Amino acid sequence: MSVNTSTQTELFDAQGFLVDPELWNRDLALGIAAELQLSDLEDAHWRVIDHLRERYLDTGALPVQQTLCRELDLVDGCVAALFGGPLEAWKVAGLPFPGEEARAYMGNMEPDEAAVSHDQTNA
Repeated sequence: MSVNTSTQTELFDAQGFLVDPELWNRDLALGIAAELQLSDLEDAHWRVIDHLRERYLDTGALPVQQTLCRELDLVDGCVAALFGGPLEAWKVAGLPFPGEEARAYMGNMEPDEAAVSHDQTNA
């Protein structure tokens, strides 16, 4: 993140996750999104972000990725379409490192660049 180096050390871990989710606010989310080169955050982005934060802060767990978009009345694959993948959405939502197992699970849900390129070519 391109935050002041001393602040960055205090706010983010080595993987770029916010250490304390209580320090999150929408302005910080906009900065994280810009750092991740995401487009402007629109209503659908905020709905996903709010859902992720609510679920994590209430239960300490990840929402089931396959049902998240359906629960929010968004198109299938909304997390990948809006954020590039669940890890990016988790970061913008200001949530801490999810643990290695969850990170691996989320990483496996990241779009495969070759598949995305192939799908777009055959569209």
